[in-house]
Amino acid sequence: MPRISAASNAEQRADTQRRILTAFGELLFTHGLPGLTMTDVARHAGIGRTAVYNYYADIEELLISYALDETEKFLSDLRESLGRLANPVERLALYVRAQVVDLSRRHLPPGPAMGAVLSPSSFAKLSDHVGELSVLLQGILQDGMEQGYLPVADVGQQSQLILGTLSSSAARGSDEPAELEARVARTVRFIQLGAGARFDDEGRPIRVAGLPKVAPLPAAAS
Repeated sequence: MPRISAASNAEQRADTQRRILTAFGELLFTHGLPGLTMTDVARHAGIGRTAVYNYYADIEELLISYALDETEKFLSDLRESLGRLANPVERLALYVRAQVVDLSRRHLPPGPAMGAVLSPSSFAKLSDHVGELSVLLQGILQDGMEQGYLPVADVGQQSQLILGTLSSSAARGSDEPAELEARVARTVRFIQLGAGARFDDEGRPIRVAGLPKVAPLPAAAS
């Protein structure tokens, strides 16, 4: 029997781990997190239950690994897409759209809400990644204020209110394409207007320098 090289062994382990994470994500989408077991994941991945335990001690450890992996990929793609846009109001729209669609499809509790399903130590592992999403949003808002497209306001408070609105929007309604698109469009415009953005008759963002400071964004879209 030929010996398995270190490289081949590493590739096999990486492939098995990817199958486990993919199966877990698919089950989250079809069945949700409550009641999901390691046996379910193993069966869906087409591997033995013992093999799953070789990588993850329990469903919580699997959840945190999946969340970190998905968040890292999401952040990378989002930064690349945001880099193609110059106008901060348009960047805010892209951020909101990407967040609502991603949260709706992944069926994971967004941001701080993960604390309700994770132990404090596990939730702490997500803090840096979740914080990066918040920092990214705050940067967009700050740019909008500095360039005169958004009235000056408390960036930290506004970002928290926006993230709360995103969580509420993602949890509401069907994921059918037409309904999801309508919900995303409503949420985008609600957040843009709530942050103080203004548009010309053709829907293009205009500078609002000199307008009075806007009230904080409401907690959720109607």
